[in-house]
Amino acid sequence: MKKLALAAALSVAASTAFAGGMAEPVMEPAVVEAATSSSAGGIVVPLLLLLVIAAAASK
Repeated sequence: MKKLALAAALSVAASTAFAGGMAEPVMEPAVVEAATSSSAGGIVVPLLLLLVIAAAASK
């Protein structure tokens, strides 16, 4: 009797595992990274200009 109950329980568990059938695969969206520039890009030219002016003024 115990074997019959165990077999019934396993068959019920196995049949519910396949109840939904095959699901459509879900594709994750591709991650697109934007190119970023350096944050120091806008400060380099004015600093170089200031350096050149300071060097010319010291002569």
